[in-house]
Amino acid sequence: MRADDVRTRDRVTALLLEHGPQTASELAARLGVSAAAVRRHLDALAARGRVEERAAPGTQRGRGRPARRFHLTDAGRSGFAHAYDDLALTALRYVAASGGPDAVRAVAEAQLAGLERRASDAVARTSGAPVERARALAGALTAEGYAASASAIASGGQLCQHHCPVAHVAAEFPQLCEAETAVIGRLVGTHVQRLATIAHGDGVCTTHIPGPPHGVRDHTRAGNRSIPASPVPGERAARVPRTAPSTSTARSTPTSDRERTPA
Repeated sequence: MRADDVRTRDRVTALLLEHGPQTASELAARLGVSAAAVRRHLDALAARGRVEERAAPGTQRGRGRPARRFHLTDAGRSGFAHAYDDLALTALRYVAASGGPDAVRAVAEAQLAGLERRASDAVARTSGAPVERARALAGALTAEGYAASASAIASGGQLCQHHCPVAHVAAEFPQLCEAETAVIGRLVGTHVQRLATIAHGDGVCTTHIPGPPHGVRDHTRAGNRSIPASPVPGERAARVPRTAPSTSTARSTPTSDRERTPA
């Protein structure tokens, strides 16, 4: 796509944001181009889901085509800058000034409570292995806009989040990252460690999921059958009962002087 087309389409969406729904003729008049040229750009924006065409309210259906106006969609609006981060920062700064770091942490935990409930449904359908739970969690996080993935590595597993919706806010308030890490640990069922975060300037949020200690096997399950642990060395010998003294030994024991009869 040519740079001129990009600029024109950006101007079209900016006019729709500033002046609300408009017809192709109204947009053409503001841009100083033909209605046919504007409609070509509108068709391209509609194909990308950024605008949609609707019949103008109150227009009468007579001869000819009824007036139709173009509206910005939610996807079209998302292309413009928002002040949500500024609002969140202002609110958390007020919370921190009023209640301190613990109050900010409480806000972060409350904000993540809904995400934890939704993700737990997906995680509960997997096996108990932390790496498998992390893979299910990655799918749930992707549905929430985190663009997450999980993989097994030599030391256990790794969960990566390639997008963070609150990165700018978390850069000032690390309690958000700490609360999110705690949620991940609870969902995968083990202690986890954050290795990198987008909020701190890294390219991806990376969480390490440790595997079992090296050389340790899980003796609690083998398929569906329990396997008892091996006895501790020396334990078997300790369980062997002592043998009773033999009769020959008892007979060879000499009697005391008091039991002897005088000659």
